This record gives sequence, structure tokens and C-alpha cells, in this order.
Amino acid sequence: MICDILPDVLEPGLRVVFCGTQAGAVSARRGAYYAGPGNKFWPVLHEVGLVPVRLWPEEFRTLLRYRIGLTDVAKRTSGPDSALRGGHFDVAGFTARIAANRPRILAFNGKRAAQAALGIGEGRLAYGPQAHGLADAEIYVLPSTSGAAAGFWSIEPWKQLAMAVTGTTTR
Repeated sequence: MICDILPDVLEPGLRVVFCGTQAGAVSARRGAYYAGPGNKFWPVLHEVGLVPVRLWPEEFRTLLRYRIGLTDVAKRTSGPDSALRGGHFDVAGFTARIAANRPRILAFNGKRAAQAALGIGEGRLAYGPQAHGLADAEIYVLPSTSGAAAGFWSIEPWKQLAMAVTGTTTR
């Protein structure tokens, strides 16, 4: 039986679900989301006010306390996004998981995940809220927190998302 690299952190009624492409190599080894040494995900969640304390990758399951979930579009592979091929993505399974749990907002951590899940070609996505939804969830596309994507980094779309999630301005 083939297993998912990282378990989903999903349940009905979440404020936001973050979706990546696949587990990075370090995340797969550590068994924790966004565990690479250069990944900004955990500090950014705290900085923009989505969680009240700084969490660490191994604490990923505690996100449910804050009504935040995690998943990936490619659940059974790991490594750099450059190694991903079309057959690695399970778009039908991803869509079914989102439809079953119905989060208020679906936030893609990087354009690659959004392109794969939404079937939108490269160059046709901008960061921030999207005009269309998925399974009644509003969609946001965010700059990837991966250290490999540092050249595209901006915290502003993350602040915009936090304001939509919490209804307040960020720190």
C-alpha cells in the first residue's frame, strides 16, 4: 500500500487550509510540514497574526486549534518542485478532500500548487485573492515560503490573507 508522505491536517469548519505542492525532502525526512531550514512558513504564520505563538514544524497538528489546516496536491512524492511531473498530482483527490471539509479559505503556498490544482496555466495567476473559488472556498495564491523561492518572496499577500481570515489588520 502506498502512503501519503505527510498526513492531511483537515476537518470541517476550518478558517483556512494551506496547500503546498508536495513535501520537501527535509519535511519528508522529519515527517513535518515546511521543515526545511530556509522555509518561512512557521515564522510567517505568527508574524501575520494567524497563530498567537511561534510554532515549529513538528507541531503541525496543533494548527487545528487555530482552525487552520494543511494539505498538498501531490501527497505521495517528496523533493523539489522541479522534480514534479503531471502524474504526481492527485487533483481529484485534493478537490474531494477540500469539498468534504469545506474550509472558508483555501490558500496555496506558491503558484505551482495553485496551477496544478486549478488547471490554470503559468503566467495566468497573480498573488492574492482569486476571482473563482473551489468547493465554496475563497482562494488565495501566496508567494511560496520555500527557501528555494526566496527571490519571489513578499509578505504582503500573506498579510492580506491574514486580514481576510481574522477580520483584523496584521501586526
